[in-house]
Amino acid sequence: LLMAIGVPYDSKEGFALAGAITSLMTAASYRRSAELAGVVGPYDGYAKNKAGHDRIMAKHEAANSLVTSVSEIDRSVHAAATEQWALNTRIGSQNGWRNAQASLLAPTGTIGFMMDCDTTGIEPDFSLVKYKKLSTGGSMQIVNQTIPFALHRLGYSQETIEAIVDHIAQNGHVVDAPGLKVEHYPIFDTAIGVRAIEPMGHVRMMAAVQPFLSGAISKTVNMPETATVEEIAEVYFQGWKFGLKALAIYRDNCKVGQPLSDGKAKTETKADKVTVAAGMSHPVRKRLPKSRPSSTTSFTVGGAEGYLTAGSYPDGGLGEVFLKLGKQGSTLAGVMDAFSIAVSIGLQYGVPLESYVKKFTNVSFEPAGLTDDKDIRMAKSLMDYIFRRLALDYLPYETRSAIGIHSTDERTAELDANASYGAPAAVERATPAVEAQAEPVVSITQSVEIKPKKEVHSSAELFELLQGKESDAPLCFNCGIKMRPSGSCHVCEGCGSTSGCS
Repeated sequence: LLMAIGVPYDSKEGFALAGAITSLMTAASYRRSAELAGVVGPYDGYAKNKAGHDRIMAKHEAANSLVTSVSEIDRSVHAAATEQWALNTRIGSQNGWRNAQASLLAPTGTIGFMMDCDTTGIEPDFSLVKYKKLSTGGSMQIVNQTIPFALHRLGYSQETIEAIVDHIAQNGHVVDAPGLKVEHYPIFDTAIGVRAIEPMGHVRMMAAVQPFLSGAISKTVNMPETATVEEIAEVYFQGWKFGLKALAIYRDNCKVGQPLSDGKAKTETKADKVTVAAGMSHPVRKRLPKSRPSSTTSFTVGGAEGYLTAGSYPDGGLGEVFLKLGKQGSTLAGVMDAFSIAVSIGLQYGVPLESYVKKFTNVSFEPAGLTDDKDIRMAKSLMDYIFRRLALDYLPYETRSAIGIHSTDERTAELDANASYGAPAAVERATPAVEAQAEPVVSITQSVEIKPKKEVHSSAELFELLQGKESDAPLCFNCGIKMRPSGSCHVCEGCGSTSGCS
């Protein structure tokens, strides 16, 4: 209606006309309810609710008197509403009312389309050109049929109207439509799209009609896809200040599928998302400076000799790895060269060293065995040794400790700390029996009172839970329980199976 008569939805003229129409609707409904009460009697319970009902009627009528007319159209509607409220008060004071409540604003989402309406309830048009999903699958295009009437009322020629309508059909909005004045753009604003009504425009429209309704308003406050939590909270807060009985927010594209959509806007949004996603997923290589610090470590694993050279960034982070193993031109040397190049490029593209360490430590293959490194006495393979060495050199203690990699000094310090922790218990044995049962018991209780967060099935799993780190022990191929280390092999505590070394 507002668009057809050339009035913007979010405007004083629009609010005044909507309020006057709603006031007239409710006044006429209550007046007819009072007339029915004179024939069949008031509703059940009216006698004990008479004072409250009369008070509500007085509030509705008082709200009607506060409406400020802006144009001749809403002025005439408001005059009719004022007359109906006067009749309602006079008849209702004699007969009472047949209905406790008379009006609300329904969504009319289905019946509105059956009646060939361009909009539903008090909603503005969703989009000038929109697509409705059907329950049978597929969709139907819905084009606003009010636009030609509005343009004709605004004084445009038939030729200009046809040009503007063609522009809207192609683009879905009126921006840059041929012959359309810029001051007329707001008349064709919609819930979403290029010229979308701001969220508070919806709230102000609801506030204009709420004083004249018995119930609430079933209406959506449309917000853009970029709306934040703070913006949504502000809309609810303003709705409360305006005295709304209900308020529903819909953030565009917040569901996998929605009944109405602006097809072209949705396509553009997807393209934008693809562009942004591609930009975010494209890694940037951080190359090392021409001159950078590096260290070379010679090592021996199971009799195989090699050299590990690690280059660092100025901030100390690992940036490249070079491996020299075997004779020049051998297969092993070529494989290790290619592997070191791949790892170096990964590090420069942002792959964390911790990820490499977790993947390549405890990998078993020959050569393996004793090493000449005081911090890593045994290695299951060359990969196992190399990434343990890199972890010790470049990862912080907390990170290494979580995956069970410690230097000799760290292990020694941990053993010394455990030994000093157990010393007081030995001293207590020389004290009287009463004292011997006091402090040690409390100390032990406090040290082992741990509530496991997950179910354990063996002592190996319990030890891992207490230590806060997992070992690389395999699962038993017979019963599925995690095996525990036994020398260089593994033993299952459930069925007694071994990994083949018994």
